[in-house]
Amino acid sequence: MKLTYRMEEGTRLGALLWEFGPGWRMISSAMLGGGIGVREWVLNAQVVAGYSRMDPVEHLVSLGPGGDGVGMMTAASVDRYVRAADGGVEAVATVGLRVPTWAASPEGTADPELAPMRVGTINIMTVLPVAMTDAALVNLVMTVTEAKSQALIEAGYPCTGTASDAVCVAVPAEGPEELFGGPRSEWGARAARAVHTAVRRGAEAWRPGDFR
Repeated sequence: MKLTYRMEEGTRLGALLWEFGPGWRMISSAMLGGGIGVREWVLNAQVVAGYSRMDPVEHLVSLGPGGDGVGMMTAASVDRYVRAADGGVEAVATVGLRVPTWAASPEGTADPELAPMRVGTINIMTVLPVAMTDAALVNLVMTVTEAKSQALIEAGYPCTGTASDAVCVAVPAEGPEELFGGPRSEWGARAARAVHTAVRRGAEAWRPGDFR
């Protein structure tokens, strides 16, 4: 993982880049490279608050190293990332909680984080050393999300996340495939603990002004 900076709209913005190279499969909710497929890199790019560009995918492509990759955006300060590991699983989270949100809110509830552009504020990157079936990857995304929400609630935030969080999970493309990614499976439990630790530390460290 590499941290770099750039200037945009007069603001110094950070970006985290993982360059995996060939041989990796990923599942992600990101705008760039989302879904399930072979990917070679992951970018978590900080953007300005009130991001208003209408070409976010093209923007992410321009910031990446080229080829097939995953690109996430956040208004959080990515240089305040938190890393945690458990049993061979690594999780890195960038946490911003300016607008904490319950997943099931009443219809019509306004969320200022959605205008003018949906920019993720809690982004989670998780890397496992074992191959997984598609179903196990979907299960693992559920586990990562549940661990995130558990961490936020334990840290005292009345929310399950923010309205535009993003997640990416990377696993080797070859090798015996794990069939399960739930929180009581061997690798799901390890991922849950790593994500829980990273998000909780990030949530406890968050202060208005530190993260947008």
